[in-house]
Amino acid sequence: MGYRVVVAGATGNVGREMLNILAERQFPVDELAVLASRRSLGTEVSFGDKTLTTQDIDTFDFTGWDMALFAIGSDATKVYAPKAAAAGCVVIDNSSLYRYDPEIPLIVPECNPQAIHDYKNKNIIANPNCSTAQMVVALKPLHDRARIKRVVVSTYQSVSGAGKDGMDELWDQTKAVYNPTTDVPPNKFQKQIAFNVIPQIDVFMEDGSTKEEWKMVVETKKIVDPSIKVTATCVRVPVFVGHSEAVNIEFEEFLDEDEARDILREAPGIMVIDKREPGGYVSPIECAGDFATFISRIRQDSTVENGINLWCVSDNLRKGAALNAVQIAELLGREVLKKG
Repeated sequence: MGYRVVVAGATGNVGREMLNILAERQFPVDELAVLASRRSLGTEVSFGDKTLTTQDIDTFDFTGWDMALFAIGSDATKVYAPKAAAAGCVVIDNSSLYRYDPEIPLIVPECNPQAIHDYKNKNIIANPNCSTAQMVVALKPLHDRARIKRVVVSTYQSVSGAGKDGMDELWDQTKAVYNPTTDVPPNKFQKQIAFNVIPQIDVFMEDGSTKEEWKMVVETKKIVDPSIKVTATCVRVPVFVGHSEAVNIEFEEFLDEDEARDILREAPGIMVIDKREPGGYVSPIECAGDFATFISRIRQDSTVENGINLWCVSDNLRKGAALNAVQIAELLGREVLKKG
């Protein structure tokens, strides 16, 4: 016996990836409903070898459905998630709406699976920000060994993090560089993204940080440990898929780089590719389509007493969004619903 599953926002980048991953991982689905807004109503999407037609989220009845994976943005989630939850359907939400609610668990299954039982507070589970998800997968096993005091992270985030419009803008601007008769001014991003980097993701806050940077700080504390100090600089780069991060970690006690490498090799969800030779590391183009979070460039930081540097790369549409949501669904089924 399997689950009755809903995917809301099935026509978007993340929604389509959720369907792909549910099929790839052979999630025990008895029945699947794909939902979209009225402007996308009737659009066909793929689930394995099946083709499904989207239904109207506005009129959909969530009664009798086990779980719903939401990828519809905060505004729509605010309307439809409480309806689903009230109908007894557990919501796994990819937006930022519920991440900072103390009653709603924010889960990366490799890091804090025990939090799954808090779903019953509101029948809602939050999926973290894409840049946070891949970083905490690397931080948690190291924290368990040597306790992390402080993290300094600089991100190199792909345009797919801004959705299809972001990918289209990079594509169109890149073509326009080679065809100067066409002008493609910035629309989705604050400045030209083609052949450029933009040190702003989301809006600015009063202290000068951006909301994306604030998210990484708050979410790391909620998922791993509230005592960890985090400072982030988040940068948009002209890459279609795959977020990269340069992470500097300061520990309470000494951790040798070789031991850190061994710990990460054994950690769930991580693949270590770390050869000290040209090309002996992973770049975002190589991680696209993969489930793993890749770690490279592991080395001691001699400028602090107990420091390690590393390079972290992951497919943001997968581990940063859709894969993590499906892993939460698997955890929910395994630990709570126990049907599949």
